[in-house]
Amino acid sequence: MERTAPVIGQSTAFLDALERASRAAPLDRPVLVIGERGTGKELVAERLHRLSGRWDQPLVVMNCAALPETLIEAELFGHEAGAFTGAQKGRAGRFEEAHGGTLFLDELGTLSMAAQDRLLRAVEYGEITRIGSSRPLRVDVRIVAATNEHLPDRVARGSFRADLLDRLCFEVVTLPPLRARSGDIMVLADHFGRRMASELGWDRWPGFGPEAIEMLETHRWPGNVRELRNVVERAVYRWEREGPVDMIQIDPFDSPWRPGGSGGFVEPAGELKGGAPTTAEAAPVAAPAEPAIDGDFRTRVATYERRLLTRAMAEHRYNQRATAEALGLTYDQLRHALRKHGLLSG
Repeated sequence: MERTAPVIGQSTAFLDALERASRAAPLDRPVLVIGERGTGKELVAERLHRLSGRWDQPLVVMNCAALPETLIEAELFGHEAGAFTGAQKGRAGRFEEAHGGTLFLDELGTLSMAAQDRLLRAVEYGEITRIGSSRPLRVDVRIVAATNEHLPDRVARGSFRADLLDRLCFEVVTLPPLRARSGDIMVLADHFGRRMASELGWDRWPGFGPEAIEMLETHRWPGNVRELRNVVERAVYRWEREGPVDMIQIDPFDSPWRPGGSGGFVEPAGELKGGAPTTAEAAPVAAPAEPAIDGDFRTRVATYERRLLTRAMAEHRYNQRATAEALGLTYDQLRHALRKHGLLSG
């Protein structure tokens, strides 16, 4: 597996996790990487491999959640010809492919109890047996596993083997979520923005405007770095004006025409079906939450005006005459308001 994505961050919590991974890398012991989705577990697994003595040997990745339970064991340990229906010839498993190197098991918590039992023997004794064979094979593999679950709770519920967890948790690297990485959001956003601007052929990277910065810094980022990358790249490619990127859409599914829960479509406010509207029909479409406006009266009014103008311009594809008509302003009044808030490109 070859990676081009760098590991970016400067917060203490993130650097501490990287330091722990770096210290464990040279040791030929299993490592568990724990973290929410999108926190960069696979990048840390690659770091563990590249800083180890196995750096010039294979790094083999297997997503344990991507295969049905009936095929996971065959994928991990291989099989002989005729071992099961469809097995027309023998095949090496991921352990054999990773011989001399590192095997990264993503979504470890999804392994069945039977697969856990076979994995325990492989980790404990360095031996595997292909399905359909009685001859064990010796393998030299370093295990790095990742999950977004708290495995001790799984052990307490009886859905994960305690002895396997004991073997795999020589070192545990827990990655902090993006919301806990103070200062890293804009560092990452700037990196993703520059990369997207270069991909689009922009002459320079203009950065982000104050409205965009506020939204990026106040969002909770449940999808972490992966979600941030998508939001930033989407904002950059949609931006069709000069100056800093200042229009962010956090939720790409937000639309007055999005499918409703009953299988139909949600009617946008102001365009209800004919006849006297019912309470359900009259209910407005929930708008995405916006950051709270702080400051004194003048600051709050100015911030609200700027948001209103920015949103209206985007909705009318930056056609100033259409925007002025929608807001009930003359063309000159709109130009004056845009200039006042720094939204009028040169």
